[in-house]
Amino acid sequence: MTQSPDRPETSSEDGVTHADMWFDPLCPWAWITSRWLLEVERVRPVRVRWHVMSLSVLNEGREGLPEGYRQLLDTGWGPVRVCVAAGQKHGPEVLGDLYTALGTRFHLRGEPREEATYRAALADAGLPEELAAAAGSDEYDEALRASHAEAMRLVGEDVGTPVISVEGVSFFGPVVTPTPRGEEAARLWDGVRLVAGVEGFFELKRTRTVDPSFE
Repeated sequence: MTQSPDRPETSSEDGVTHADMWFDPLCPWAWITSRWLLEVERVRPVRVRWHVMSLSVLNEGREGLPEGYRQLLDTGWGPVRVCVAAGQKHGPEVLGDLYTALGTRFHLRGEPREEATYRAALADAGLPEELAAAAGSDEYDEALRASHAEAMRLVGEDVGTPVISVEGVSFFGPVVTPTPRGEEAARLWDGVRLVAGVEGFFELKRTRTVDPSFE
């Protein structure tokens, strides 16, 4: 967990706290964290701003990855490229709905990472379906890498997605399943902000013993 004094001011004059989350639609754990943040918006004066990072970029050139994971990463370029294209052409405020549309199709419905799925998700989010063509193009890769690099700058290179930044403090996680709801979501938010705000505090971790649950 990293203090980030050079982040933009994250509390608005109306008392709303802005939390920035970097996501890769590929990651089931980031999906659960994102659903938790949406729950936090219901129970705390918090608003989430969405940004793109990429496990495919993070693991680019790394040796020794399991073949199944390598194949998964090979399919990860398309969704993040589509997200970056949508954000550039229609503004970053569209990323939340697009992420929800993509994640619903990937994680809840088990749909493949292919152009037909991207087109359907774009339609769900009220965006032009032709943005799906970005999946097979490197046109937006420079912007994708820049957004990913911003997340890594905040927390370091030895973590993945999600990355959250709030009120000058940035961290990886939390990794949790299933999605905390209601007051449980609020307590987790309060606790995460408490420990993340302690200077010199870096890590809490235990071995994951269950798979992601999308309840």
